[in-house]
Amino acid sequence: MIYSLAGRVDVGTDVGGDGSAAGGQSVTLTVDPGVVVFASSGLDFLVVNRGSRINAEGTATNPIIFTSRANVTGTATDSSQGQWGGIVLLGRAPISDCLSGAVGGAANCQQQVEGATNALYGGAVANDNSGVFRYVQIRYSGFEIAPGNELQGLTLGGVGSGTTIDHVQVHNSSDDGIEIFGGRANLKNLIITGADDDGYDTDLGYKGFTQFVIGVQRAGGNSGDAMIEVDSNGNEDAQPRQNTRLANFTFVHRSTLAASVNAMLIRGGSDYSLINGVVTSPRICLDVDGAATVQAANAGLDEQGPPVVQSTVFSCTGGAFNDDGNVSVAAIQAFFNAGANNNANFTSTLTDVFVNGANERGVTPFNASTLSSFFVNTSYIGAVRDAQDTWYRGWSCDSSTASFGSNATCIALPTT
Repeated sequence: MIYSLAGRVDVGTDVGGDGSAAGGQSVTLTVDPGVVVFASSGLDFLVVNRGSRINAEGTATNPIIFTSRANVTGTATDSSQGQWGGIVLLGRAPISDCLSGAVGGAANCQQQVEGATNALYGGAVANDNSGVFRYVQIRYSGFEIAPGNELQGLTLGGVGSGTTIDHVQVHNSSDDGIEIFGGRANLKNLIITGADDDGYDTDLGYKGFTQFVIGVQRAGGNSGDAMIEVDSNGNEDAQPRQNTRLANFTFVHRSTLAASVNAMLIRGGSDYSLINGVVTSPRICLDVDGAATVQAANAGLDEQGPPVVQSTVFSCTGGAFNDDGNVSVAAIQAFFNAGANNNANFTSTLTDVFVNGANERGVTPFNASTLSSFFVNTSYIGAVRDAQDTWYRGWSCDSSTASFGSNATCIALPTT
């Protein structure tokens, strides 16, 4: 089955952070396995409002595909992007940086989502449920409404931990692949290919866990920004503070667009943990900005202290750490070296772009399950253990950026 999105399509009507907004209506949208949903312009996008849910549950052999009209008609190319808006999920989980002077994390703390008007998120329901998003592709999305106000491939605003986001590929977004504004969502088995801005962007007091991420930029060095960008919207002491835990990731950063484009950027006083990671880049692996980002732990501010790094390796031609007159290389190196089994001068042996080679398999992993029951304990670092580890196959799409051994290229639709 194939369906069209025309303009902004809303699932339900916003019920508010406390569920009592006038005119609020909760709705569940179900999308069956194998369904293709296409849109024709940047102003065509899907919004799941607070209090409503999407049940988009594909299968490993029959994924759900959100894409562009050009992709359906066969005119999309391997470099196409920005051909429609994207997917926006909004929930009632806590955020920081509220409208109207509200207190961060309170039921009346809400914010306007990027790229849309009258689309609010935030509240005090940490385990809020926006539905299921599993075995889903999002192709050729992303659109700039105005400078600094963009739709991403997948946008999460105040999405709660009751939501399931698992086995999702975002391909050739003209902005970020996935951007998360606050909330408590946990994500697993992600593929982010060809994003023209950041791959994985987190902000506004997001606290959550993400495991198994393949991030690959397009070849040639003329597209993409950071693989991760971490911020707190310029308000370093806003509550709740961001605390993102990322485990088993492989980032193939290729951008050489500007001297400031490095593989990972952590700033704004955000807390972050990098666990069991592999990062390659022609530039610098890690840039950290802001004294508050590396300050000592402070329980009163919910501050964990400097970023935590365990069993993570950097193979970056430009060097491991960046000093742009902000946080010094020595300060970054200090917290990096405080973790176990990290290597800032690693020689990568990745095969097929993102699959662990002999050197990656030789690194002792950290037991991520000690941080959360959401994480599984692995015997390896990176997103893909070896050639026999095929969690990414079948439900994803192939491109010149990376091949996943799937049943369709990203410029075509599945034949089975």
